[in-house]
Amino acid sequence: DRHSRLRLVRAVKNRFGPTDEVGCFDLDESGITGLADPSGLFVSRHAAPVPGTCLTVTLEGRRPLLAEVQGLVINTEAHNPRRNVSGLDPRRVPMVAAVLTEHGNFKQLARMEMYVSTVGGMTLSEPAADLAIALALASSMTKRTFQDKTIALGELGLAGEVRRVTDLEWRLKEAHRMGFDTAIVPRGAKGPAGMRLLEAGTVAEAIELGL
Repeated sequence: DRHSRLRLVRAVKNRFGPTDEVGCFDLDESGITGLADPSGLFVSRHAAPVPGTCLTVTLEGRRPLLAEVQGLVINTEAHNPRRNVSGLDPRRVPMVAAVLTEHGNFKQLARMEMYVSTVGGMTLSEPAADLAIALALASSMTKRTFQDKTIALGELGLAGEVRRVTDLEWRLKEAHRMGFDTAIVPRGAKGPAGMRLLEAGTVAEAIELGL
């Protein structure tokens, strides 16, 4: 992404090692420098939690990165409310919004404008970000915030259920290393010692636990 400072280097073929490793570099006025810990580029620095934001952990290759999803929902007089998406799958976000409308008890969302984006030019395409998208939208609509140092991980099904995602425990370990002590996760998840897991079976339960 030419608008982002981050540059990712991926190996297509490697005779002497794996190809699922990703190199992260920061591009600034002095040149390109390696980043041992690039997660800070994709998270806003707020003095306190604000409505409409939710943090998650994505995988770039085999590298877990902290990412922030922001949602904004506003009233409109238009017959066809806007659905603007940046940094996320434009086909998946409307599906998550439909699940939130039907199974999260947010019927009014269908008549409101919706804007969803990521921070710092991060691109999230995997289903693991579904729950963070839903919770960011719910937070914007209710004007309620999450408690500090909380992340959300989970895939949403069309019946409103929260499903497990790949490498969940590894993602939670990365979030815990970054100072996050609470996670909203699917039922049956396991996390590192010292991290509180709020297990949700449905999107409605996740909203009740998180907000």
